[in-house]
Amino acid sequence: MDVVIQGAGPVGLACAISLLKNNPELKLTLLDKNSESDPSPPEDHRGIAISEGSKQLLVELGAWSNQVPAIHQVHVSQCGHFGKTTMRRTELNQEALGHIVQYAKITELLRNSLKTHATQAPFFQWKFGHQLENPFYEITPEVHLENCCIIHADGGLFHQQVAKDTHKNYHQSALVGYLDVAGIEPNTAWERFTSEGPLALLPHQLGPQALNFVWCASPHRVTELQNLSEPIFLEELKKAFGLPIGQFLHVHRRQIYPLGLNIRQDIVKDQEVWIGNAAQTLHPVAGQGLNLGLRDAITLANCLGPVFARQPHHSTDLSMLIKTALSQYPKERRSDRQMTIGITDLMANLFTAQFIPIVAARGLALATLQWLPPLKNALARQMMFGKR
Repeated sequence: MDVVIQGAGPVGLACAISLLKNNPELKLTLLDKNSESDPSPPEDHRGIAISEGSKQLLVELGAWSNQVPAIHQVHVSQCGHFGKTTMRRTELNQEALGHIVQYAKITELLRNSLKTHATQAPFFQWKFGHQLENPFYEITPEVHLENCCIIHADGGLFHQQVAKDTHKNYHQSALVGYLDVAGIEPNTAWERFTSEGPLALLPHQLGPQALNFVWCASPHRVTELQNLSEPIFLEELKKAFGLPIGQFLHVHRRQIYPLGLNIRQDIVKDQEVWIGNAAQTLHPVAGQGLNLGLRDAITLANCLGPVFARQPHHSTDLSMLIKTALSQYPKERRSDRQMTIGITDLMANLFTAQFIPIVAARGLALATLQWLPPLKNALARQMMFGKR
């Protein structure tokens, strides 16, 4: 066995595809806790932000659909206070600023791509309903893991995780679902910073007649919102959002996700490496979690590719080469990780605080972005492509 990937969410799948794409002879095992017929939790209908840079990576992996709704402009503002900015694709000469895809859909696209690559990969194994409790546990009696690379991509959600080196509970939860709407400007994302927390309305795969929503507030308030009748909920949403952008007609699938920051500082240990949510879990305020994880996956695959292309004859040689390659991986990811984690944590703190001087400061920050296009464009490119 050359590589074992634990976790078959989008990041683990992307890493597997990238490795097999460059080396079909790779002896790779993917451990998938789900069953073959149930690729993702049926109750998980989150709309996931995909940056333009991530879209380009997914296209290269053969895991993209032109049916995924695009974001052409983003409106960011404070509810009831000074300060707003708008980002448009034309300002950055891009086809789109990003896309919104349902979690189940992006998982399906990646699984289908991996199945295609697997037909040309004779040594690839996809083990369903399987988790690796001990990194050196035998997958089967004849397969030992001491001389292979183990990739942890099984991060899960914040409330399901063990605390890592940097662990912060934001004491917020996100209420996630989607709306039937009318009269809404298509291909537009709105982020409103309310007195309770960030509230985002995002394009939905059903088309302009639907919007995803992510409403962040205290756990008590979010539970209250989840249990409201539809008419009262829609009225509360309209009041909280505070902009006349169209009609909110119906609400569907209100689900709660606790929010926090959970960061592993040492992402490599001997022949083990942690990527995606297994390495860092972020607040959704900037929509960067999956994008950062996909960049982890592709960078790691690029670091490991030359190791297995050389096909060393002895397991000790392979072990040494894996460790050497993995020693480079944190250096490749350091700048992007630090920048993205830092910006996201800053936004999560800055845009949830209601202390008057902070409210005024963030209003000034939003206005400054609008007044200084080069600064706004630099921030937009960081969100779209990461630190390069």
